[in-house]
Amino acid sequence: MKKTTLLILALAASFGFGFAFKTLTTQPSKVEAKRVTGIGGIFFKCKDPKKMTAWYQKHLGFNTNPYGTTFDWYEGADSTKKAQTQWTPFAETTKYFEPSKKDFMINYRVENLVTLVDALKKEAVTIVDTIETYDYGKFVHILDAEGNKIQLWEPID
Repeated sequence: MKKTTLLILALAASFGFGFAFKTLTTQPSKVEAKRVTGIGGIFFKCKDPKKMTAWYQKHLGFNTNPYGTTFDWYEGADSTKKAQTQWTPFAETTKYFEPSKKDFMINYRVENLVTLVDALKKEAVTIVDTIETYDYGKFVHILDAEGNKIQLWEPID
């Protein structure tokens, strides 16, 4: 009986020491931070933004304001966390989408914009401007592989 108990204790101790050694000598895996968490806005050029806004209000029921409309939704990962997506028509003559020549720009919601911009710089992504902070979040613009201007937004929800 004593031999069996000693054998079991020796095996348990060996397992415990092996586990502790592996834990101490193994580097923790680097967890990749989330980048895009959702669509923050859809922006497009049109001949008459006021007329376009009124059309969408009348025919599609958009609850509009001078900036377009805001859609409220709840994040899938945390169904109690409210989020928003902005829809805005711009004048076709706007320079806001430059240097892109496209008639649209997408705004993506992101987490930790400063860290993301640092990572994108290392990945040689074109950063158009510097991060700007407002009472509703931080913003920066980048260009995708085809030169489309993209707005990144870290919201303050």
